[in-house]
Amino acid sequence: MQRSSLLLLSFVLPSVCFPQNNALRLVNPFVGTDAHGHTFPGATMPFGMVQLSPDTRVEGWDACAGYHYSDSTLLGFSHTHLSGTGIPDYGDILFLPATGTPQGRTSSRFSHEKESASPGYYKVELQEDHITAELTATRRVGVHRYTFPKTDQATVIIDLKHGLGPDVVLDSWLEFVRDSEIRGFRRSTGWAKDQRVYFVAQFSKPFHSFGNMEAGKARKSRRISGKDVRGFVQFGTAESEKIMIK
Repeated sequence: MQRSSLLLLSFVLPSVCFPQNNALRLVNPFVGTDAHGHTFPGATMPFGMVQLSPDTRVEGWDACAGYHYSDSTLLGFSHTHLSGTGIPDYGDILFLPATGTPQGRTSSRFSHEKESASPGYYKVELQEDHITAELTATRRVGVHRYTFPKTDQATVIIDLKHGLGPDVVLDSWLEFVRDSEIRGFRRSTGWAKDQRVYFVAQFSKPFHSFGNMEAGKARKSRRISGKDVRGFVQFGTAESEKIMIK
C-alpha cells in the first residue's frame, strides 16, 4: 500500500502545479532541431508506434532525426523517427504532396514563418505548390491533412526508397488496392538490422489516377516491387479542398 500511495502522488502533484492547458502551451517541439540536438518536430504520442514528421535531409550526423532547422527544403513526411540519438535511421514510408506531374518531384521549399508545431500536431505550407500540410498521430496511426489549390493534378507521392543515414532498402512493394486505399511493405537494414514495416493508407477521397515509378520510369501496374519503389495518386480538387490520409 505504501508504494501505491507514492506512485499516486507522483502523478497527482504535477497536475496540481501545472494545469494541463498551461503545460501544453509551454512545450516547443522545435527545441533540439538545430545545432546537434537530433530531435524532430512532428506528431507522435508517448510510446506511439508512429512518429509522423517532416524530413529535410537524409545524410550526415545532423540527419539523425531527419529534420534540421537550418534547412529550407522539405523532402516529405515519413512515419518513423528517432529523437536525440547519435546515429541516423528510420524515415520509413515518405509522403510528399504536390501539384502537376509527379516525375522528377523530390522536394518543396518552405519557410519557418509558415510553419508551426505543438504537442501532437505539425503544420507547414509548401511554397511551390501552395499546399498546406497538417500532421497528427494516434498510438498506431499517422494522419495527414493536405489543403490543395484548385487543380486536376493534386498529387501525393509515396516513396519507399527514402530512408535516413545508413538505411538501405532490401526489399519493398506497393499495391493500389482500390481507388481510396493503398498498402505496402518495406524491409531495410541500417542501425536497425532487418527492419520490416507493413502499412495501409486510406484516403478520404477516391483518386482518379495512380502510377508507380521504379528507377524513375512511370508504370501503371497495380503492384510493383523492388529496391527503388515510388508511387503516386492524383485527385481533382477545388480551391482549398482538404484531403485526409490515415
